[in-house]
Amino acid sequence: MDFNVRSSLLDPSVTICVSSVHSKFGFSSVYQFGASVDFCVTYLLGSFDGLRVLEETIFCTFSETKMSQTEVSGMKAPLVPLATLIGRELRSEKVEKPYLKYGQAAVAKKGEDCFLIKTDCQRTHSNPSTSFSVFAIFDGHNGISAAIFAKENLLANVLSAIPQGISRDEWLHALPRALVAGFVKTDIEFQQKGETSGTTVTFVVIDGWTVTVASVGDSRCILDTQGGVVSLLTVDHRLEENEEERARVTASGGEVGRLNVFGGSEVGPLRCWPGGLCLSRSIGDTDVGEFIVPIPHVKQVKLSNAGGRLIIASDGIWDALSSDLAAKSCRGLPAELAAKLVVKEALRSRGLKDDTTCLVVDIIPSDHPVLPPTPMKKQNILASLIFGKKTRNSVNKRNKLSSVGVVEELFEEGSAMLAERLGKDSTLDANSGLFRCAVCQVDQPPVEGLSVNSGPFFSPASKPWEGLFLCAKCRNKKDAMEGKRLSTPTVIL
Repeated sequence: MDFNVRSSLLDPSVTICVSSVHSKFGFSSVYQFGASVDFCVTYLLGSFDGLRVLEETIFCTFSETKMSQTEVSGMKAPLVPLATLIGRELRSEKVEKPYLKYGQAAVAKKGEDCFLIKTDCQRTHSNPSTSFSVFAIFDGHNGISAAIFAKENLLANVLSAIPQGISRDEWLHALPRALVAGFVKTDIEFQQKGETSGTTVTFVVIDGWTVTVASVGDSRCILDTQGGVVSLLTVDHRLEENEEERARVTASGGEVGRLNVFGGSEVGPLRCWPGGLCLSRSIGDTDVGEFIVPIPHVKQVKLSNAGGRLIIASDGIWDALSSDLAAKSCRGLPAELAAKLVVKEALRSRGLKDDTTCLVVDIIPSDHPVLPPTPMKKQNILASLIFGKKTRNSVNKRNKLSSVGVVEELFEEGSAMLAERLGKDSTLDANSGLFRCAVCQVDQPPVEGLSVNSGPFFSPASKPWEGLFLCAKCRNKKDAMEGKRLSTPTVIL
């Protein structure tokens, strides 16, 4: 389509010429308007392959103002094609935010689960246009203290690691690194309390159509999008199921094995020793080695304007239901009812053997009152008879390929190496000469800390002035997590 707008302050009339070369929407018209006229132009932008049609409405108001000839001559401006104006609007990112509907349900067994729902967060203080939402689940073990502490402090620690006065795109780009810093800082602060409980964390940040998920432990977050596609946004840090984490724990000085009972037989899931924890990542757990790290797996995706549904739940749900079954069990239902139904289905399947908590968040286009129901897929009976059930690999492949046109993956990183997660940008303040610790955000002179990439002085791999700065306390934490320093479990008397 071609658009052309001609206007002149010397001539009170306005001429709009709209022509189309698209056979489907072909038209050619010329409209004449006098002064002081409100008019509306509706245009269609369509792709020739018929895959997408974008419909926009532009409202314009032209009013005649009496001006002197000198004033008019001084205000003449070059003609601007309507296509250029449209492009400017599209590039301005004035995209309407989605509407969030959410629900939660929980049944307690030990009373160690916590959750956080906060929908009034702001990137810039007192600026509602910069709002974002946070949904999180904290599944505690060996007590609830760590779960409560993380719920109360994690968000503030994450936000403190993001520079102020930056754009939305820059903020979203900085968020994954800030989540790593916030998780580690929260862990350090809790360990200073001298308590031994621990907690999993699944922490979800929703800003417009962008969803960022950070997680340690086995509380899962899944995304159910249109077409019945279920994608996993977290990685389970169970030693029983994660071979890579088993290798890391062993390399860092821990031992991995099952619980020995009388007679020498082994029972239960794989655990790390000392401590006997079956998870490789958590916040807290001061009574086990520091090879149990708080460094989260982080994934950031951008949804299409079709929206989607997030299901965030503790392992009380996932031990009973697969991701696909949890999503299917509540499709077409409002978020509040969906959360209750997922919990009910888990209890029906396995009984109440653990704390069971579920959050359901619908990310909906603002012009849709509810998330559109996903159409049921017809089962290919012949294919089922020939090939049987889908393998786990085929499901994983589908999860990776399914997002084409529905979900855009922006970022994913799960390394447990802090240096790899914090980047290489220097944090030196040119005015004060101080460095800011990338984890605890404390300003200190360089002599009191080290770069995240520094090593032994004579090591050829050491780069003491490259990368983010760590204070001595956070550097010791980093070395302990990587097995470079003796990690002694804290014993509380």
